[in-house]
Amino acid sequence: MKLVRDYTGLLVFVSVVIGLDQWTKWLVRENIPFMGTWLPEGMEWLAPYARIVHWYNTGAAFGMFQGYGWIFTILAFVVTGMILFYYPRTHPEDWWLRLAMGMQMSGALGNVIDRLTLDWKVTDFISVGEFPVFNIADASISVGVAILLLGVWLKESRERREAQAEAESDSEEAELFEGIEPAEPADELTR
Repeated sequence: MKLVRDYTGLLVFVSVVIGLDQWTKWLVRENIPFMGTWLPEGMEWLAPYARIVHWYNTGAAFGMFQGYGWIFTILAFVVTGMILFYYPRTHPEDWWLRLAMGMQMSGALGNVIDRLTLDWKVTDFISVGEFPVFNIADASISVGVAILLLGVWLKESRERREAQAEAESDSEEAELFEGIEPAEPADELTR
């Protein structure tokens, strides 16, 4: 029962993100020809800055390492396994760590589904300025990494402040008792 409770939140979150990722990719594949572009009517002026395109990627997020999709598929399964192992071992108060793991797992599996069903290709469709074209799974991985790094930094900062405050408290206590001679043991006084 504890196992189900530990994984329920993670699996619900991952399912929602993967569902959104796959649905948006399907919409793009069904409605925009390959290498085509789409913007809502009347918003064509956005084209230099943001647009929806139909593009395929055979590498990692944001078009890196083209042609190595099979390596990223293996890596995605390894990362998913590590997250499934580590997730129930994280403290529920470390919600940021759990959120980061959920986002990274969602993104990894969202792109794996594409690779396994589209001949090692991933559908990318979000194009912003000169930035490489990406999808919701890529964004989920990137935001998950950012949350993880920010969370670790904030936690370490808090622990440093607490350690410094404790050291200052110990120092003030030592100053308070400075110059006071320790009392003689009681049995020495009765002799």
